[in-house]
Amino acid sequence: MLKQTPLYNLHLELGAKMVPFAGYLMPLQYGNGTLHEHLHCRSHAGFFDISHMGQCLILGDDAVKELGQLIPSDIAKLKPGEQKYTVLTNNDGGIMDDIIITRIESGVMIIVNAACKDKDFNYLYKQISGRCCFNELTGQALFALQGPAAAAIMEKFSVQASELSFMQACGTYIKGIKCNISRSGYTGEDGFEILVDHHYAEQLARLLLAEDGVEPIGLAARDTLRLEAGLCLYGHEIDESITPIEAGLQWLFKKSHDHFPGAEKNLAQRQQGSEKTRAGLLVQGKIPVRDGSEIFNNEDVAVGRVTSGGFSPTLRRPIAMALLARTAANLGNTLYAKVRGHRIAVTVTPLPFVPHRYYK
Repeated sequence: MLKQTPLYNLHLELGAKMVPFAGYLMPLQYGNGTLHEHLHCRSHAGFFDISHMGQCLILGDDAVKELGQLIPSDIAKLKPGEQKYTVLTNNDGGIMDDIIITRIESGVMIIVNAACKDKDFNYLYKQISGRCCFNELTGQALFALQGPAAAAIMEKFSVQASELSFMQACGTYIKGIKCNISRSGYTGEDGFEILVDHHYAEQLARLLLAEDGVEPIGLAARDTLRLEAGLCLYGHEIDESITPIEAGLQWLFKKSHDHFPGAEKNLAQRQQGSEKTRAGLLVQGKIPVRDGSEIFNNEDVAVGRVTSGGFSPTLRRPIAMALLARTAANLGNTLYAKVRGHRIAVTVTPLPFVPHRYYK
């Protein structure tokens, strides 16, 4: 049985095309289509229902310390209301999931990917000691408001939230509705994520959607936005066989931290370099290069594979990310993808494709 978010009926009312995703029925796109939604988010503000994602609390005096032993990042210095993006790693050094941690007075709140939440929650529950308390938040809805108009819209409802900097969070009220709001998101745009009790989800969603410049955005545009922003997607750029170093996430690592799962492999790669690495590709011509396409060098030797690819509405050309042999990943290098018998030239390019506009 596919699950529904608290906004399921509202999505239908708004004309969404609903599709199965991570065990839920989710909006793929609305009546104006993916291209319109993508460009609207880049120019105005987009409303995203991300209630399918998992949310949990780890509470107790040792919560930060114990979670810190499961990740490569430093969260000991986080103050209440500060966030950090990081990963859970397995014993082989691969990425179990990428997560957002928010420090709260009594411990931490964690947001995980929808497809991974059962696995993640079972893992976290088993790993923490009896000195901590694990609580899954099952009665919450989660929204994102993203785009250059997001801050001005948020200011109408909560000045406190509108004054946050990137990766900060606060508790506040919108028209009497209690919310937890962070200045974060996964589009590359400035914006906010809003956690609210599911009983008030539709009421709050309608308030935000009634604002001039706000339109609902589906999964398809969410994916093209994060691709342009050069951000990893679980199951594509990251998974349990790919280390954070190979995924280009070495900036997550705390210096001298060697007490997390898979630390030996990751620290060795950090010092010596990994054999493969994530890279951006600008595609020559109009044919998109999709996930799974093999990448070859001039001598027709396979040097990697595409992890995400599609048409960039902002750049008006196909783009892709790939996991490449490090020797092939030099910026400006010309490689080739094979797509339905066609040999498509691609150029290794810096990430992100479209500059981030976070408010820092």
